[in-house]
Amino acid sequence: MRIRLGTATPGGGFPVYGAAFIEAVRRFDPGLEIEAVNTKGSTENVPLLEAGGLDIALVQGEVVHEALSGIGRPVADLKIITATYPTAGMFVVRADQPYRAIADLRGKPVAWGAQGSGLVILGRYAMDGLGLDAAKDFQPIYLERAGDGPAMVLDGRAAALWGGGAGWPGFTTVAKSAAGARFIAPDAQEIARILAKHPFLKPVTQPAGSFPGQTEAIASVGSWSFVLCRPGLDDAIAYRLAKALHAVEKAGNPPSQLADSTGHNTNTVAPASRLHPGVVRYWREAGIAK
Repeated sequence: MRIRLGTATPGGGFPVYGAAFIEAVRRFDPGLEIEAVNTKGSTENVPLLEAGGLDIALVQGEVVHEALSGIGRPVADLKIITATYPTAGMFVVRADQPYRAIADLRGKPVAWGAQGSGLVILGRYAMDGLGLDAAKDFQPIYLERAGDGPAMVLDGRAAALWGGGAGWPGFTTVAKSAAGARFIAPDAQEIARILAKHPFLKPVTQPAGSFPGQTEAIASVGSWSFVLCRPGLDDAIAYRLAKALHAVEKAGNPPSQLADSTGHNTNTVAPASRLHPGVVRYWREAGIAK
């Protein structure tokens, strides 16, 4: 049995997560063959799922919120397979540059990410919460490939790169460079302002050690991303995916990308009405209540 998993552009977090997801499922259910499909990201993955062009896909939390709530579009008839990981949105700059706060980046060239990425939408909401327009109060750069962003920061074409997620490749590349990295996130007052205007966002803290040289935890705002599935995905496939992911969890020492993709986390952060019935059936058999 073969299913298609939509990820995003090379160099971003979704392809890395997708590779770990496929390998983990293969380990515990080798008969379920998953093909990774690079896409433009979350904003393309939703319509591809709706059209049946993908079977399952990774979708950033802000795009999930808009799609399932019908914000700017009809409500999407998509179901959740699993939560993936929480994303704390923030900027990275070269450590030898003077920028230390969001205000320092106003008017500067900022790489917001690939045009179809949900990270771009997270950045838009976060800046809006501060009374800023991501496209007007900065010099916005939208990338063809997420992997192009770090080089722009390192060679000075961009003052900062926006992104998020533990082990996010763009941040790791800058952090490993000779210049080193400094991370800029909303301060406590700014976080409160953002959450007051956009309460669907949540406080998210990036633990220390998520990136080379990052010795302290970083508080920010963000959301959970999910693996969504197309309308009509067979219950048996969703059941097998849930079972394989639970087997990864029970085996212990999961790949770092899948550390947060647990039944408990999905049970906690996913709307019950949006869980795929096949997932719910496995959870009930396994004693994971929802």
